Amino acid sequence: KRQRLIENGSDLTRIDKHYRLKSRIEAEEMALETASMVVASTSQEVQKQYEIYNHYVPERMEVIPPGVDLSLFREPIPEDQPPAYHNELKRFLTHPEKPIILTLARLDERKNLEMLVKVFGESPELQEKANLVLLMGIRNHAFELSSSQQRLLNNILSLIDNYDLYGKIAYPKRHEPGDIPELYRLTAAKGGVFINPALTEPFGLTLLEAAASGVPIVATNDGGPRDIVANCNNGLLIDPLDQKEIEHALLRVLSDTSQYQQWAKQGLEGVHKHYSWKQHVDRYLRDVKEIIDSHAPPALINTSRKRRISEFDRLIITDLDNTLTGDPEALGEFCQMLNDNHHVGFGIATGRRLDDAMRMVEELNLPRPDLMDTSCGTELYYGKGLEPDRTWQAQIDYLWKPDDIRELLADVPGLTLQDQQDQARYKISYEVNSETIPNINAIKKLLRNAKLQTRMIFSLGQFLDILPVRGGSDYSIRHALYKWGFAPEQVLVAGDSGNDEGMLKGRTLGVVVANHSRELDKLKRYPRVYFASASHARGILEGIEYYQFLNHIQIPNDSIE
Repeated sequence: KRQRLIENGSDLTRIDKHYRLKSRIEAEEMALETASMVVASTSQEVQKQYEIYNHYVPERMEVIPPGVDLSLFREPIPEDQPPAYHNELKRFLTHPEKPIILTLARLDERKNLEMLVKVFGESPELQEKANLVLLMGIRNHAFELSSSQQRLLNNILSLIDNYDLYGKIAYPKRHEPGDIPELYRLTAAKGGVFINPALTEPFGLTLLEAAASGVPIVATNDGGPRDIVANCNNGLLIDPLDQKEIEHALLRVLSDTSQYQQWAKQGLEGVHKHYSWKQHVDRYLRDVKEIIDSHAPPALINTSRKRRISEFDRLIITDLDNTLTGDPEALGEFCQMLNDNHHVGFGIATGRRLDDAMRMVEELNLPRPDLMDTSCGTELYYGKGLEPDRTWQAQIDYLWKPDDIRELLADVPGLTLQDQQDQARYKISYEVNSETIPNINAIKKLLRNAKLQTRMIFSLGQFLDILPVRGGSDYSIRHALYKWGFAPEQVLVAGDSGNDEGMLKGRTLGVVVANHSRELDKLKRYPRVYFASASHARGILEGIEYYQFLNHIQIPNDSIE
């Protein structure tokens, strides 16, 4: 999409601001990086789209085209009565008994409808053999269309007038979904043809519907049509910009009776073999089974979801530095609130290691946490004894190569490894010199090009943490909630920096304290993230009141989601 917008003269800065393409591309890179299988509809989708990304891996790609409802789209039988919609077409046509050249497409320049009308208008032979039927979406009044659609409709109507095609072409304003299968069957019964002359066609579901109805096809030599004609051998591919080629293809389908019957028969057989929903599901399940059989079972597969942390019915999980700390009076009120509400569990999520975090918990005289999420969401501990979560460690160990990462980044300017006490088994922490470091995205690309699957967390403008691709507080909190049976609405999370972004963006109830770093401002559009007017622990208390978290929990902004 970005490439095409740039080719059409759009400014890169403007289109990125409008479409948020950097964020979307990054999300797609992460999906490609972590997926065991990527399902595409066509071979062209793989080659023209996924291949552009850094994390494109050919062996993970599977082309499994969508299906067509074969109970709805079928070939005509002698018992079929002329459909009621035929009367709608008769209003336009002098000789409604002629074969139909049918196309279904919305009013869009890429659908190339003007070319189709021009081909028909300049071919006396086509006009002699058939009527042209254009279903161009549904419209009540032309002035209700967008400006581009109005312009295209006016162009088509002008061509109809210029070529004097009245009585030879139908362009009804409305149709119901149930009319479409009957219209395909009418086209087949009359010996007609379906055409998709689009400039580009990623898939082409209408071609499958036509094939399932026994209608031969003429389609643009692009994307989905290539795969469909290769599988079904039920028509001809054309250059959508070659007027003569389009005309000759339509005339051949309409004139060669024996070839017509063969194409219709092959289309029916091909669509049942390659494009039924059963075929789609069978192929998908086969490929998923191969993945499951070749991988270790999920870490939580044998864990009961009924287990709970003690007898709590809700949890408060908060960052430590600058979220809980910074206002001793408010911190004391927060601790008293926990002591007075025995149904509320207490958890800490921090970038610190467990030993360092527990030292700080004792210095602040905090209640002993029931859950510790440490080292930026790479370690989980529970209960009075702070037992480590082995299933979480097994899960995030996936593709983790810390030695290779440290070696690769050793010479990157502006990156300095933090002290050993700030490092952890599943966390590599750097200090960042913003004046000399390359763009953070450049570091991501460097890691990706080296086939190192990681997750990067940049916080406070000066710290960079490299984690396993499955690490981070968002995933660790989700894992803990699943393991202990908590719904997201039963959990309040609070933070102040980029380290906390992951857990704040989930379905839990988020609180951002007023002394937060600018990195979290982008979360203001999230309905389940409350930005407190108070700082530190006072902001957490404000968030607790906002959600009425100690009593009957409410989510004021959920209605806008």
